[in-house]
Amino acid sequence: MSDGPVTARVRRMVLGAIVLVLVQTGIGTDVNLYVAVPPHHPGAQPANYFTGSVHSVAWAIAHGAPALAIHASLGLALIVLAIAIPLRTLKIAPRSAGGWTILAAALIIGAGFNGASFLDFANNGNSLIMALLALGAIASYSIALFLVPATP
Repeated sequence: MSDGPVTARVRRMVLGAIVLVLVQTGIGTDVNLYVAVPPHHPGAQPANYFTGSVHSVAWAIAHGAPALAIHASLGLALIVLAIAIPLRTLKIAPRSAGGWTILAAALIIGAGFNGASFLDFANNGNSLIMALLALGAIASYSIALFLVPATP
């Protein structure tokens, strides 16, 4: 079902995603506790969610506090990785492992949308949902890592 180098690469990608989600969650906790997002910034209280969110995330990366800029930038990179992992996993691993990586990607994307919503509307519930989705992604990736064979 798989060959050694490709399987090892996928396992490293999944493990890397777990570590990045953990780091992202730690930085997010710092942002939640110590960074005040101003109520009036580009994208705040948007009439159009998607346009406002793009402006909010761009503002956070370009003008936010360093921890917020890192959190937003790493979140975007994590979304790209989260999409790449199932594409690789489904080619070489059991479908169940691919399914768990798809779920993890959906949870990470959901966390990203809640992060953008937090920037847009300053609702603390979005921050909580973001953290819970990150925990779900870590669990999903952990299960996938278990299901991807260690050797061919």
